[in-house]
Amino acid sequence: MSYFYIAYGLHCLADSSIPGFQTEPARLGPPDVILELGTRIPAWVHYARTLPSVARYARRADALTGDPAYTFSVRGESEFFELIYGDGAEIVINGLANRIWAGYSPPLSIDDLAVYLRGPIMGFTLRRRGVTALHASAVSLAEGAVVLCGESAAGKSTTAAALALRGLPVLSDDITALREDDCNFHVEPGYPCVCLWPAAVQELFGAADALPRLTSSWEKCFLPLDGTRASFERRRRPLLAIYLLAPSAMSVEAPRIEKISSREAFLALVQNTYMNWLLERKQRAMEFDLLTRLVSKIPVRRVVSDHDSGSPSSVCEQIVRDTEELFAGRGLTTARVCS
Repeated sequence: MSYFYIAYGLHCLADSSIPGFQTEPARLGPPDVILELGTRIPAWVHYARTLPSVARYARRADALTGDPAYTFSVRGESEFFELIYGDGAEIVINGLANRIWAGYSPPLSIDDLAVYLRGPIMGFTLRRRGVTALHASAVSLAEGAVVLCGESAAGKSTTAAALALRGLPVLSDDITALREDDCNFHVEPGYPCVCLWPAAVQELFGAADALPRLTSSWEKCFLPLDGTRASFERRRRPLLAIYLLAPSAMSVEAPRIEKISSREAFLALVQNTYMNWLLERKQRAMEFDLLTRLVSKIPVRRVVSDHDSGSPSSVCEQIVRDTEELFAGRGLTTARVCS
C-alpha cells in the first residue's frame, strides 16, 4: 500500500503510514521523495553499504533532553549518507536526497521513527536539495508568514504554540523552509503539530500532562494542529517578518522588540540555519547570497525579555503589535489575538 504526504513543499511517497505527516491525495506526477520504512533492507541500501564510509559528524546522547547519540557518515563520493542512532534507528539517504530508507526494530516504534523523519531527516533532505532552512518555527499572520527564530530553548515552539492557541495557524515547528520565487520569499508548511517539553505544556495549559507524548519512550509532548485547540496552515505563505528570540536578559522590565541592523540580522540568521554543519563551500556561498537578499527585503527584529516578564502571552502581544505596525497601510490587517 502507498501513502502520500507533503512536507516543506516536498511531495513524498511512503510504503508505510507515518504519524504526524500531512497527507495529500495521490499525485499523477512522480514524487519528490520516496520513503521506504521497516526491517527489510532494499537492494540500493545494501549497495550503499559496500562503499567506503567516512564519519563526518557525531553527537553524544543528551541526558537532559533524552536525545540519543548519532553518527552521520558519507558513503562513497557523497553517493549516499547514513545516520545511525544510539537507540537503533538507521537511515540511509541517496545523494540526490530523493530516496530514503529508515530501519527500526523493537523496542522502537513507528512513532519513534516518525520523530526523526519529521525533524532531522526532512531537514537534511531540504538542505541536500538546496533549500535554505532556519532553525525556527513559523505562524500565519495577516495572510503571510511570521518566523520565530533562535537558539535551542529560546522559546520558538512555546511562542508558536501560544500564538496557535490564540487563533493563528502554525506553518512549521523547529524547521522553517524558505523558498525564493521571483525575488519574493515564502515559507512552506511543515507538519501539523508543535512539539513541546512538559515545562512549556505546564506554562501554557497549567498541567504538564495536558498534552499527549510524542512517543511512549520520550518525555516530549505535542500540540495537535487538527483544528480542535489549534490549527495548521496548509498553504505556503509569503514571508513578512522574522523575530529573533534572544536569550533572557535579567534587566528587562517587560518584553520589547528591538530593531537591528542588516549585518546583525544576517549574522544571526547564518548562525540559525538548520544543519549548517553539512554545507559544502559552494552551498554555503549560495546560502550567504540568499540571506543577504533576504535581510535587505524582510524586516528582522530581536525580541528581548526576562524570565518573569517574558510570558508567552506578553511576547505574543509584542510580536502581533509589531507586525501590525510594520505593515500598517500596506493592505495587510491582523487580528488582535493575544489579549
